[in-house]
Parts: sequence; structure tokens; C-alpha cells
Amino acid sequence: MLSLRPKVAELVFQLYGRVLHPELFELCATRTVDRGSYSASLAITTAGHVVAWRKDGLILTEVATSGSQPLPQKRRLLSHRIAGERSDRLECRGGASYQTCFQLETVEQEVFWTFQQELEAAGTKRGLLHRFESGGRLTPGAMSWIDVETRPRTMIVQAFHTFPDDLAIVKSQSLFEIP
Repeated sequence: MLSLRPKVAELVFQLYGRVLHPELFELCATRTVDRGSYSASLAITTAGHVVAWRKDGLILTEVATSGSQPLPQKRRLLSHRIAGERSDRLECRGGASYQTCFQLETVEQEVFWTFQQELEAAGTKRGLLHRFESGGRLTPGAMSWIDVETRPRTMIVQAFHTFPDDLAIVKSQSLFEIP
């Protein structure tokens, strides 16, 4: 399947207090995590990722995608363009909390290809990795990798998405926490 990424200038990072239908995204790879007191579904999409975290009726859905992706406005809690570096925090009912930091980094070509190789090496050992087909004959395609670390009261999600056409890397780290 040939999947071309959107331009990095179009990317947004959003958080919803609800589930988003999987039909809204072109899913490339998925994984489910069940930690007992909470569960999560993680997906790599053609533009980024979707993480849906659930705890006792509370649902938080994190999305990194294209701004042109038609997503609902209802129960959208955070929305930021992915540019530079940004952090945010949200307190939820029942004492749960969500924290995130993300950044867009444009690098030199050599640094970019080295990062892709390191990402692939890490992704073959753990986490969720997807390699996209190349848009051209001579350059490798984009990659996305999601790594998740679970503990009894916390889940940490690190996501990395590469954009070869722009020599750009989107990095995010999110913490879902219960009291």
C-alpha cells in the first residue's frame, strides 16, 4: 500500500474526551494494552497516530494527524498545530491527568537518515513500527514508531514520525496517569 504523508506544516495534535471512530483514519498498525485498571488502543495512521486510553468510563483520545483530516469538534479538549515545541497538561475527573509534550524538528539529511536507521533498529525490538513505502525511487519511505511503557497507575507513550520530503521528525511523549 502506497501511503504518502501530509506536509508537516499541516499537522495538528489534538486530545478528545471521547472515542473517535476508527473509520476516520487509515490505520497502518495497531496494538492494544490492558493493564487491569486501565486499557488503551494505539494505532499508527498515515499521518501520525491515535491513542485511546480508557479508565472507568473516562476516555481520552490523543491524535496526531493532518489539519485537513475531518475530525469532530465535539468534546475536543486540546488542539495545537505541530510546530516547534509545545507542552500541555489536563486534569480530568476522578483525579486522572494527562500531560504531553511534542515537537517538530527539521534536520540535515545525514542526521535524518541516521535517525531513521536508529528508529528502525529500536522498532524491530519493541513497540509498534510501520515503514511506509517510498514516494520516490531513491529515498526510503517514512517511518512511525510508538513505544508504550505501562505501570499500575501510569502509561507513557512515546511516538516518532518521520517525514522524508521535509527532512522532519515529529516527536511526542504523553503521560496518562491515575491517582
